[in-house]
Amino acid sequence: MTVAYWIVAGILAALYLYGGALKTVRSREGLRPMMAWVDSTPTPAVRAVGVVEMLGAAGLVLPPLTGVAPWLALAAAVGFVVLQIGATGVHLRLGDRRVALNLALLATAALTVGLATTWL
Repeated sequence: MTVAYWIVAGILAALYLYGGALKTVRSREGLRPMMAWVDSTPTPAVRAVGVVEMLGAAGLVLPPLTGVAPWLALAAAVGFVVLQIGATGVHLRLGDRRVALNLALLATAALTVGLATTWL
């Protein structure tokens, strides 16, 4: 199961690292074409979400890699499940029905939770 965890968690971490980095460095205008929700969210909140995503990505990889507090990987995966439930709700509340990516990230994070519990 460890190999499966690393594959799934690595993909999830890469996606969140990329998305989080975009949210922290791009302007609202630069984010708008791919993230319509930024118009209804204050810029500091968008930046904070980006920072949380990057920290979560690190939390999926670094604790099990170093052996220091490996339970943090499980916490990060659970955090991503909660994040995607909220993100899906925001999209639906704003009338955006394109939630396939959110649901895929939710399923991947849930799978990561399951895989992380097998080696803790």
